[in-house]
Amino acid sequence: MRRVAKLSAVVAATAALSLTATACGSTSSEKKESGSDSSSSGGKGVKIGLAYDVGGRGDYSFNDSAARGADKAKKELGGELKELTAKVTDTEADREQRLSSLADAGYNPIIGVGYAYSASMTKIAAKYPDTTFGIVDSVVEAKNVASITFTEEQGSYLAGVAAALKTKKDHVGFIGGADIPLIKKFEAGFVQGVKETNSKIKVDTQYLSRGSDTSGFASPDKGKEAAQGMLDNGADVVYTAAGSSGTGAIEAVAGVKGAWGIGVDSDQYNVPGLAKYKNSVLTSVVKNVDLGVYDLVKSVKDGKPLSGVNSYPLKDGGVSLSESGGFLKDIQSKLDEAKQKIVDGAVKVKTTP
Repeated sequence: MRRVAKLSAVVAATAALSLTATACGSTSSEKKESGSDSSSSGGKGVKIGLAYDVGGRGDYSFNDSAARGADKAKKELGGELKELTAKVTDTEADREQRLSSLADAGYNPIIGVGYAYSASMTKIAAKYPDTTFGIVDSVVEAKNVASITFTEEQGSYLAGVAAALKTKKDHVGFIGGADIPLIKKFEAGFVQGVKETNSKIKVDTQYLSRGSDTSGFASPDKGKEAAQGMLDNGADVVYTAAGSSGTGAIEAVAGVKGAWGIGVDSDQYNVPGLAKYKNSVLTSVVKNVDLGVYDLVKSVKDGKPLSGVNSYPLKDGGVSLSESGGFLKDIQSKLDEAKQKIVDGAVKVKTTP
């Protein structure tokens, strides 16, 4: 089983280029429903099967990052792309059916975008040993599965530093899509970054859903309500790690003069669908899911499929803090210093609050 510990210099360069690209122009009316097909023929290239988490393409965040990687792979390597999207009401049987339908149709690789596919992929990958699978944000132990993981806590730490340096009220907030270990990493890094910069700052935290309920990642109204509550209570910087629910939080922040929102996964300052709020987006913790997706597809195209844990840390550009809008210029030196301490190991970022 091949294990990839870090990105090459070429891939890191690709990351930098990918961040300058537009973060998917899909609107909510263009989102794909479960079972829909957006494939198009491209000759003898790779047949890519992409199983999105709730929200799908057009969430302006996590799923859109995966979509960028698949779009890039299809454009550069040729072939087909089929996209299926999860529903909030999905059962394990639904996820298994989604993955197996792609495998039966000959798609390879098949990528599950999100931790929710962990159990179903473990089962389905065993039934299709000649197909390469990929899963984002989880680890599946199988010879034909590549687990694509990121150090979300490291990027979130930098967001915490930025929030601590920008707040004028010494009061900030964190909103998570669901109270699960993955999102706890975002919270842990953010709170640590805030507190290690200024221990006097108050940090509010709120989760939009619990346990197996994934609605917190696809409910902009819930994100807006949670952010508004924090703003009303005195917070002036709100970081949201909640998929498309974060768009609601950004909308709420934009309605309060002097308040800042911090985006996640995609560079939300540059998302066309959020353009009218962009001057309230302080920065975004960018998670380059597109790199992981592209790398996996290319490995299959090259006949050397990746497997095992493929980690994309801060030091290799797997996660980063966006600089779009120029709102960090006055604190950039301090952010660079904080980043270097993480890279050097002087700062160990927690993965649990």
